[in-house]
Amino acid sequence: PLLWELRLLSEWLGVGNAISPEGHEGLRYWILTVRHGLEDMYGSYPWIAYGTDWLAFGHLVIAGFFIGPLIHPQTSRSVIYTGIVACVAVIPLAMICGPIRGIPFWWRVIDCSFGVIGIIPLLYCLRQLKRMGAK
Repeated sequence: PLLWELRLLSEWLGVGNAISPEGHEGLRYWILTVRHGLEDMYGSYPWIAYGTDWLAFGHLVIAGFFIGPLIHPQTSRSVIYTGIVACVAVIPLAMICGPIRGIPFWWRVIDCSFGVIGIIPLLYCLRQLKRMGAK
């Protein structure tokens, strides 16, 4: 779905027919660069897309771990703490590895926002667990 999504985004940005990112700036340039890279990759190495399938699977498995705290909140605190650590770890990972990989700064800020936004419900859950334990 990555290539389909980038083609759709290219259409929305008005550059759907662009053959190259050259002559474009900002977000349009970046989206066209990524789209062009995926088109080349899928054309030459379609099996690499299989990796994104596994990435999606991994996200589903991680989501599955949060069923435990939903069913047995008092005995599943470690899952909440692990989630909080993961949310915090997103920020240094994005800011250290992003420049190494040539990821634009604002793209890295968006990546960091997943950790910042993701920690909010986890901290709420932790607070609720502490209240449950106090009763």
